[in-house]
Amino acid sequence: MQYMKLFRQLVGVMAGVLVLASCQSTTVQHLQNDARSQTPLPDIVTVQGKHAFLVDGKPFLILGAQTNNSANYPAMLDKVWPVVAQMHANTLGIPVAWEQIEPVEGQFDFSYLDALIEQAAARDIKIVLLWFATWKNNAPHFAPPWVKLDNQRFPRVVTKDNRVLNSLSPHGQQTLAADKKAFVRLMTYLRDHDPKHQVVMVQVQNEVGTYGSKRDFSEAAETLFNQPVPEALLKHYQKPAGNWPQVFGDNADEYFHAWSIGRYVNEIATAGKAVKNLPMNVNVALRNPFNPGTGYSMGGPTDNVIDLWKVAAPSIDMISPDIYFRDYKTATRVLELYSRKDNPLFVAEIGNDQPYARYFFSTLGQQGIGFAPFGMDYTDYANFPLGAKVVNDDTIAPFAEIYRLMSSWASVWATLSLEKETWGVAEPRDSATDKAVWNAKVSEQTSDIPSAYQQTLDLGRWNAEVSYGRPMFWIDPPTGNDPASGGALIAKLAQDEYLITALRARVTLTPSDEIHGQPYMIERVEEGHFDVNGNWVFERVWNGDQTDWGLNFTSQPHILKVKMATYKQ
Repeated sequence: MQYMKLFRQLVGVMAGVLVLASCQSTTVQHLQNDARSQTPLPDIVTVQGKHAFLVDGKPFLILGAQTNNSANYPAMLDKVWPVVAQMHANTLGIPVAWEQIEPVEGQFDFSYLDALIEQAAARDIKIVLLWFATWKNNAPHFAPPWVKLDNQRFPRVVTKDNRVLNSLSPHGQQTLAADKKAFVRLMTYLRDHDPKHQVVMVQVQNEVGTYGSKRDFSEAAETLFNQPVPEALLKHYQKPAGNWPQVFGDNADEYFHAWSIGRYVNEIATAGKAVKNLPMNVNVALRNPFNPGTGYSMGGPTDNVIDLWKVAAPSIDMISPDIYFRDYKTATRVLELYSRKDNPLFVAEIGNDQPYARYFFSTLGQQGIGFAPFGMDYTDYANFPLGAKVVNDDTIAPFAEIYRLMSSWASVWATLSLEKETWGVAEPRDSATDKAVWNAKVSEQTSDIPSAYQQTLDLGRWNAEVSYGRPMFWIDPPTGNDPASGGALIAKLAQDEYLITALRARVTLTPSDEIHGQPYMIERVEEGHFDVNGNWVFERVWNGDQTDWGLNFTSQPHILKVKMATYKQ
């Protein structure tokens, strides 16, 4: 059976998909193609709350690598491409700085992009451009000197006690006009010089927000703060009319700042899309969802103001988390919060140390469209303790093995994720888990298996038990991998039929309550792969030892098509 006739079917349904997508942006713009190319524009489509990122007219899964901040020069690209190749990545996230394309006001230089796009095309690597301008992690460091040294024309945020912070105010109208002008020139360059759309997405700013103040308290900001809250926001929150303190009380400062930055970013994105309508995202300097405190970057789309940002910035296609929480509980909670029916999940950044790699499986389990570890180049920088201490073969390997597993059929998975039910889980044990706890339970002859070592997924008629750290040929209880590194992906192809892959995990299918008590068995397990057209290519049948103790996946890539069955006694 050729499952990826899904691609051919997708062509037939895409007209309906695009109609549904038009509720997010103008249909004409989404159908817009460059006049010099037959290549369709990259696009985000949403069907019944599920999302797909279309590249070259097909669902695309971003197997990404993001560079360090200062890799955005032609002389540095030779230190970038080897890591991209070693990772088996299909997409490079890399900055383009306002200071490098407009070093003198009104004088533009796109020679860096000439080199970047040409070299990416030669390697068949797509690009996510990161626009570093008004905000780069709160500050204007990547703005040109004529902006960041002129605090009269381009004012900074003023605190409640009248201190001036190194964060540009979202109320600076000349700042907005200058940033927008430069961004429009960037998008004009892409329209005129990238007809095959090597650049598939643009990130607008980088980790917007302000540290050290809930909002701007300048005279201009105070005037707006005491004016009525915009009608669109009142309608969303179902609030009566009033100014910001009257409507939002204790949240007024943070909500006002988030609205102001969201509107600023939206105006830039809207102007850019009018030139070339590429998907655009913003990335988030997160707050801890369990213990947020007040020390985070306020004004950005943190989890408490996602809804507000959706109203403020409708031209932004997705809000993308930057994940630097190492522990399973926090990282997976972030994925849950940013995977929404109105928000495609794209992990725009994640730490490049080993513990983070397994969250790729969790991302796809939340119907994610992409994943990009940060700092993946040989430019001699490491952001430890957020990431690895050094970028070398050992750093790259955990991500490379996952991308190698997925690279040949990433588009297949992206299609299944849009059209079918899919699941994905990462090993939940953090490396500090004490194995002695489990050993004590074994001696007590208890059947209580710690959740750190296995998970159960509800697939409908069947349950999938995913466990970690077990001998292939025995029923010994799971003890976890050392370090935690396993994960599994499952897609439902038809009733009782699933596509399964994993690394360092055992997957066992058993009846759910729906068919409990009926005799059952594995009807057939095929190992295979997908060809370039997305068709399933059979290689062999797993049976006997390979199935009697569950489906055991090692560090080697295997893709299985599994058919379960019940029968009468």
